[in-house]
Amino acid sequence: MAEDAGLDLVEISPNNDPPVCKILDLGRLKYANQKKAAEARKKQKVVEIKEIKMRPNIDTHDYEVKMKAILRFFDEGDKVRVTLRFRGREMAHQELGMKLLLQVKEDTAEIAKVEAEPKLEGRQMMMVLAPR
Repeated sequence: MAEDAGLDLVEISPNNDPPVCKILDLGRLKYANQKKAAEARKKQKVVEIKEIKMRPNIDTHDYEVKMKAILRFFDEGDKVRVTLRFRGREMAHQELGMKLLLQVKEDTAEIAKVEAEPKLEGRQMMMVLAPR
C-alpha cells in the first residue's frame, strides 16, 4: 500500500504488541522532528555563572554598585560567583573578607540562596549564589 501511494511505511512504536506502523513521507517526518527539536533548543535558558570581584576594604558606594550588578544578574536568571581577592597584608585580616561575604549573603537573602558557602582558596575567597 505504501509503495502504491509513493510513500514510506514507518514503524512508529516498535515496543507495542502488535507494532504500530504508519504510511507517510519519511523525509517530511524527519524535517518536522528536526524543527521541533530546534524550537525546543531555542526556548531553553542556559544558566551562566557571572562573577563579581571585590576587595576586602571596598568602599560603601562601590559595594552598592556591585550589589546592583548582582541583583541585575539574578533578574536575568544567572548564578553569581562573588570573589574576594586578598593582596599583600590583607591576608592577615581574612575575617574582614568573611564579614563582607556574609554581608553580601545577608543583603541577597530574600532573592538568592547560597549554593557554595564562602571558602578560602589561596589568596581568594569565593561564594556562589543562585536566584530563588
